[in-house]
Amino acid sequence: MRYQLTRRVVLGVYAVLIVVPILVVVLGSFKTSAGLFDSPFGLPTDWQGGNYSTIVGDSGLGVAFRNSVVVTGLSVPITLFLASLASYGIARTTGWRSGLLFGFIVLGMAVPAQANMIPQYVQFETFGLTDSLLGLVLINVVVTMPIAVFIMTGFLKTLPKELFEAAAVDGSGPWRTYRSVVVPVSVPSLSATAIFLFVIHWNDLLYPLLFIQDPDKRTIPVALLSFQGEFLTNYPLLFTGVVVASAPIVIAYVFLQRYFVAGITAGAVKG
Repeated sequence: MRYQLTRRVVLGVYAVLIVVPILVVVLGSFKTSAGLFDSPFGLPTDWQGGNYSTIVGDSGLGVAFRNSVVVTGLSVPITLFLASLASYGIARTTGWRSGLLFGFIVLGMAVPAQANMIPQYVQFETFGLTDSLLGLVLINVVVTMPIAVFIMTGFLKTLPKELFEAAAVDGSGPWRTYRSVVVPVSVPSLSATAIFLFVIHWNDLLYPLLFIQDPDKRTIPVALLSFQGEFLTNYPLLFTGVVVASAPIVIAYVFLQRYFVAGITAGAVKG
């Protein structure tokens, strides 16, 4: 009984710590600057829906939103496709070679992104990929490939060998087995991995800030920085931008939350 009470108190405090800042941001997006500072936790006395029209039109966040959609919309499926192929190969490889391939790929998770920034920038500038949405797509794919392989390999290694043996008996080659067997049964793992990748790519600030100088090619995280000044910050407009930027992630998680949990479980399986 005491454990249950303690657990509920801890969860209640945690919920308050999560919910209150969200309410402040959402309600603050409908306030003026004066109204926000006068009553940061209260309801708006004069609801300012114009903040959203300003964000979408005058602030240029609409263009940044489009750029984020393009970059994320290309990065996620490309990473999923390549990572699923790599995970399938690792899962079907026997002996020490499987562990070596898996360790080599996921080793990228241990290398801090900041350690590679200078050589990556020099390389991308050499190939003319700086200040380009294509460059952002390529760097996103490369950087997030290890975590995608980590999650999907854990899932594919739990599949029974009889499933692949039955496909081989039916005359299926590696590509047909991947297309007709692996992809259909891996929908939960693919969906969960897609959520992880979507959140990472959509919220990425480091690489767009490093590679993009053209204001028309900024993504949402970089565009939100423009609402912060050295001496003055328009917090209601900034909160509105945060709400708009977070909406796709919230919608995706609401509809795919069961796959999100499945992805955590799949990634925790020991191969």
